[in-house]
Amino acid sequence: MLDQLPDLLGAQDDPSLVPSGNPIVDDLVRRSRGFRIGRSDRVWEALAASILEQKVVGAEAWRAWRYLVRRFGEPAPGVDGLWVPPPRAVWADIPNWDWHRSGAEPVRMRTIRGASSVDVERHADRLTVLRGVGPWTEAEVRARAVGDPDAVPVGDFHIPNVVGHALIGERIDDARMLELLEPFAGQRGRVIRLIERYGPRPQRRGHRMSVRDYRGI
Repeated sequence: MLDQLPDLLGAQDDPSLVPSGNPIVDDLVRRSRGFRIGRSDRVWEALAASILEQKVVGAEAWRAWRYLVRRFGEPAPGVDGLWVPPPRAVWADIPNWDWHRSGAEPVRMRTIRGASSVDVERHADRLTVLRGVGPWTEAEVRARAVGDPDAVPVGDFHIPNVVGHALIGERIDDARMLELLEPFAGQRGRVIRLIERYGPRPQRRGHRMSVRDYRGI
């Protein structure tokens, strides 16, 4: 872990590769001096967490992750309050009732169980061959585990509108988002993250998605 720490902090990342010419993105690049995309080099941990985030609000995913890691992981050495996620083989043996207590419904449970039978560490660019893993999940894993600056989470509920609002002041869909990001091919994921961190946010309208909780059923 100590040997890998420089990569986790973004030592290999090169933010200068963002194509210039768009005044909005150029301004974001100037404002983000020091921002780096790190990589954990731990594909399975990123995959399990990303599957738990599929089609739910963040609070619901984090609740499930917290329960499962504290139930089946172990305390990190020397640091109170930090926990090490369980290894891939352990996820396959988590009982149904503990998935239920975590708040993760059977669909996400089956997806993680199925993926746990595959050594994914060297195949972060082929995750969509796994049942229940689509482009959104693969992009999230590549962004976290291998620091891919071009990873675009197609299918996200919020990101197209965030990108559209920042670049053209409009609500857009995935197809239009990909068109707007095409000039930044190779760095599209970085542009999205710069917009999320430093760009204007669209005004929220309508009701937020609720946090589901069926654990008492």
